Amino acid sequence: MSGDKSLADVCTVRLADWQRDGAALRDIRETVFVREQNVPTELEWDELDVRCLHLIAFNREGSPIGTARLLRNSTVGTVGRMAVLKEWRGRGVGRALVHRLLEEAEKWGIMQLVLHAQTHATGFYERFGFRAEGDLFKEAGIPHVKMVLNRGQVHRTAETAETKD
Repeated sequence: MSGDKSLADVCTVRLADWQRDGAALRDIRETVFVREQNVPTELEWDELDVRCLHLIAFNREGSPIGTARLLRNSTVGTVGRMAVLKEWRGRGVGRALVHRLLEEAEKWGIMQLVLHAQTHATGFYERFGFRAEGDLFKEAGIPHVKMVLNRGQVHRTAETAETKD
């Protein structure tokens, strides 16, 4: 797959097209968020999907195993809907997705990335230079914290995170 980024031969990440890859993206998010984390279906799906850049991760056999999306609003990008199937967590799939998100953000000229991290995942995002801002809050009944990464940190932290795994 041309233009894809592999990480330790575990997975391949490529840009996804919502029209072409929507069923696979939906399956991953449905599995992780709706079934596993009990997020109400009406909160999981929104009108933003058609406007976002989507990534999809595949295992070596070509099965979809992870996804993330990026919404651009001028020079600010919002990362969301990052999901990796349970059996693939801790194996570098999330790291590969974030690396690709950082690359795409740079291409788009995004100066700041913002995300709402589930509290158990803050350490993961901190490895890429994201910093928590503000108080804890709940989304879909799950504790979250806002995290921010400024552009000057994007390139530098992508390289640093690679060496910490």
